[in-house]
Amino acid sequence: MKQVDIVGVRVEMPSNQPIVLLREQGGGRYLPIWIGAVEATAIAMAQQGMKPDRPLTHDLLRDVIDAHGAHLDQVQILELRDGVFYADLVFESGLHVGARPSDALALALRTGSTVYVADDVLDDAAVELPDEGPDEASEVEKFREFLDQISPEDFGIEPGPEAGPESTD
Repeated sequence: MKQVDIVGVRVEMPSNQPIVLLREQGGGRYLPIWIGAVEATAIAMAQQGMKPDRPLTHDLLRDVIDAHGAHLDQVQILELRDGVFYADLVFESGLHVGARPSDALALALRTGSTVYVADDVLDDAAVELPDEGPDEASEVEKFREFLDQISPEDFGIEPGPEAGPESTD
């Protein structure tokens, strides 16, 4: 397992599908995951520190976890099977709960939990983005350039209703 950072969310054109990009810590690989629009909004809001007037689903789940005295220790993205990513929420007690990666990432941002990706998932689906030296572009700019050149088909995912945000995540 490798620890990753959540770089950000962007909409991939021309399909208008949101993508969350994860960056391997201590390495140059990036993992794009196609996600749903609601989850993209939830991730972006948490990254920007925005607090809704009323709790969103991920805020509510964080509050329920806190109310039970539990602690979400980490999120693990464990598998990529048939173009679908699978994740677990791992609690301090050792309990593992299956989750869609987009929901798990939105919750990780709200709880300050660490995110890990299985080595074989990174080996199969991550891409290497070269460093650009001292005038290196920001991570977000690299992400935008990457998205301009990538499509779901590059990962064996056919865009459309069956391979849309719910099934690719």
